[in-house]
Amino acid sequence: MRLLPGRILARATALPAIAVSAWLLVAFPLLALGVFTPLPAVVLGVPAVVAACVWIPRLIPDPDEDVPWWPVAAVLLIAAVFAAVQIAFHAEALVIRRDPASYAMYTVWIAENGYLPIPQQRDLIAGDDPLLSYGSLAHYERGDVIWPQFMAGAPLLTSVGHWLGGLDGMLVTTPVLGALGVLSFAGLAARLVGARWAPLAALLLAVCLPQQWVSRFTYSEPVTQILLLGGLVLVYDALARRTRLGDRWSRAHTLAAVAGLALGLALVVRIDAIRDLLPVVGFAGLMLVARRGQALPLLGGLAVGVGMGLYAGYGLSRPYLEYLSDSLHPLLLISAAVITVTAASTAFLWRRGLPRTDRVRWLPAAVAALALLAMAGFAVRPLLWPDHGHGSDFTDNWVAYVQQVEGLPVEGSRTYYDMSLYWVGWYVGMGTVLFASLGVAMVLYRLAKRQDPQWLLPAMFFVWTVATTLLRPAITPDHPWASRRLIVLVIPAFILFAVWFTAWLTRYCAAPGRGAASPFPARALAASVAVAAGVSMVVPAAATSHAGTGYRQDVGTVAATEELCAALPEDSSVIVVDPGMAGNYMPLLRNVCGVPTAALDDATQENVDRIVDAVHDRDRTAVLASEEWGQLAELTDGSVEVTAPFHVSAQMDPSTLMKPPTGHWRFTGNVWIAVLRDPR
Repeated sequence: MRLLPGRILARATALPAIAVSAWLLVAFPLLALGVFTPLPAVVLGVPAVVAACVWIPRLIPDPDEDVPWWPVAAVLLIAAVFAAVQIAFHAEALVIRRDPASYAMYTVWIAENGYLPIPQQRDLIAGDDPLLSYGSLAHYERGDVIWPQFMAGAPLLTSVGHWLGGLDGMLVTTPVLGALGVLSFAGLAARLVGARWAPLAALLLAVCLPQQWVSRFTYSEPVTQILLLGGLVLVYDALARRTRLGDRWSRAHTLAAVAGLALGLALVVRIDAIRDLLPVVGFAGLMLVARRGQALPLLGGLAVGVGMGLYAGYGLSRPYLEYLSDSLHPLLLISAAVITVTAASTAFLWRRGLPRTDRVRWLPAAVAALALLAMAGFAVRPLLWPDHGHGSDFTDNWVAYVQQVEGLPVEGSRTYYDMSLYWVGWYVGMGTVLFASLGVAMVLYRLAKRQDPQWLLPAMFFVWTVATTLLRPAITPDHPWASRRLIVLVIPAFILFAVWFTAWLTRYCAAPGRGAASPFPARALAASVAVAAGVSMVVPAAATSHAGTGYRQDVGTVAATEELCAALPEDSSVIVVDPGMAGNYMPLLRNVCGVPTAALDDATQENVDRIVDAVHDRDRTAVLASEEWGQLAELTDGSVEVTAPFHVSAQMDPSTLMKPPTGHWRFTGNVWIAVLRDPR
């Protein structure tokens, strides 16, 4: 088999979604059964991944265009450099303040134990003493167990890094996943815009701050990006060959099933992927009406992935879904409505066929105008409809604090959701926003004329997600934190439509009689337009990224954690007596150090003495923990040495509201301990 550059690019950019899907298909059932340990995971998971990565890419058709080697080399180089840079700048977020450390603690637990939920081990501390609590930030106390927050998908992947390299191995896994997200996006751009434009699309995504930022932490966004963007890649490949309902099973059917599975498995990673998947349901209905044979395999794969995702949520993360119920329940109702309407519409159109939108002369122009009007509405929204109302006193107080830091009028209820389009502009440049607005209008215009059918699902997918996300990002609005909501699909959508418009404009200028009178000046003009457009997009994105990513967060936390764990006796039972510390550090002590841990809600001398005696009655060593030396010195009356094995003073992310983030803030963390051995 010849190593054709187009074939290599097509297969290499589909591999991340194939590999991640194969791993989740094996790893998630192991976790659900409580046997997610290295031996069964390696014995079952590695062959599954290898087989999928060897067999499924062979089903991918070669691209129609003649692809030179340079786009292939450029895309692979961009992904490799991205991974190297993010590994060099990876964060060490293990103390829970926001989501990265929550995912890290989830990873450590399942990587070292292989099951959920987490036992409280009350019998190793003080039994059912009513003053002891076991829940903390991102860890829900239910009965006599603890359920970690979030979905299992991302931890199932970062667990591989933990098995291979401990805490450091876990922390450098996400930079690799982020690079695979860039590679997947390059594959989508190569298919929808052209292989020669894939490097520009990959570079834009790679240099933007949110892509770099989420890839330095143990966030779930890079995994979701691989599955959703990679799923679109596989759908494109599955539809490259025309099949009809009733045709024998073929390569196209297999690719469609794999594509549906990859898209559905995004729900194992993030519960809000339900919203993103709704256009796939509608698209499958259109495929059925068009009698395309790939429709049923796509729906079958999607159903399997979504089924696993629902079990991941309601079986392993139910307290988290209960916490999200105010937004999740309406989303489930909307999903049920979409499925019902799609089924009814499919039945109604079954005999009539698809609507001939191209016969309504005014419709294509109206659709394009509506897209531009919507973008204009998002642009003027801050002037006309400032958004208020977090529904959370904690968030109101945090926003008010950041407003004070930035010197803004203090109005804690301000959500800044009306600024969402400008958030995108911060990170990819307003030139990209403008090009993307023109690009999406033209793509929708062509679709309404029944042209470029390969764009139908991506356009449905991206337009729906961009509109709903920009309308209501539903996230605390300080940055870079809020950029998480944009990076999976919103920013890739803007980049993709902007690059498509640039490619169209370049071809327009290259056509003799339009851009210039003869071929040579036309080609020169086209090259100039392509370079100018590329520079206008890359430079602003790179400038924002350079100003906001030149530091590593929480450096020294891994070493401090190892020192803390080493300072605890093997038979320790830790009682956290500082309420301010309990939420942040209890998972670190329990999940990483592996010692029973509880928080004492009222740390009076009498209560502490009673709990310590209960620990000693169980032939264990009591350890008091606090962020304050003075508290432990007072409780122990100077009878034992109080030490601080955990001390970190490091850089951390800033928080901004009206400008992209620059520089950094400071994080200081201390854990003081007093080891109280049984004197009897």
